[in-house]
Amino acid sequence: MPNAKQNVLTPLTRDFYNRDTLEVARDLLGCWLVREINGEQMAARIVETEAYCGAEDSACHAHRRRSPRTEAMFGPPGHAYVYLVYGMHWLLNVVTEPDGSPCAVLIRAVEPTANEDAMRAIRQATGKQLSNGPGKLTRALSINKALYGHDMTQRDQLWISAASHHEPVASGPRVGIDYAKPEHRDAPWRFWLEDNPWVSKAR
Repeated sequence: MPNAKQNVLTPLTRDFYNRDTLEVARDLLGCWLVREINGEQMAARIVETEAYCGAEDSACHAHRRRSPRTEAMFGPPGHAYVYLVYGMHWLLNVVTEPDGSPCAVLIRAVEPTANEDAMRAIRQATGKQLSNGPGKLTRALSINKALYGHDMTQRDQLWISAASHHEPVASGPRVGIDYAKPEHRDAPWRFWLEDNPWVSKAR
């Protein structure tokens, strides 16, 4: 586990995100998601991600057309794409690939690593229910529409910091995309740290 003071303060660069989306989705595993509110920092280790690969991916929001909702996906890599599902859960994605290529990685589950008490004060949940799902982690870290389009390569409010891991990586189909074409619905574009107890229950 990295030293919080030395490592979580340094955001990943734009070059990190300006790459193939599947590679970024894998490489984000083990990294720290950092949230700063009024000078107080919380951090959590990313243990599960999903890749959404642009206009050709029928599971991707940008598949049909460019819209006000998806505008951030068409912008520069390294920005936050935050959207609401079921009218109640905010989900956090990070835009990948060059400007104009609407791809992103969904952060699906995180393991608290710094200031877990502050996360539990925000989201009243027991055990791993705190952040073992995409809507849970955003609530625990107070991530919502206000951070739509936020530049996550800057050390301000929300960013991701590099960290290594030694666990094997597993992959499988993404979750909740029954509307997608079979080839996209079945693609193994969800990645997680194998045997990590904070990974979502959706397998």
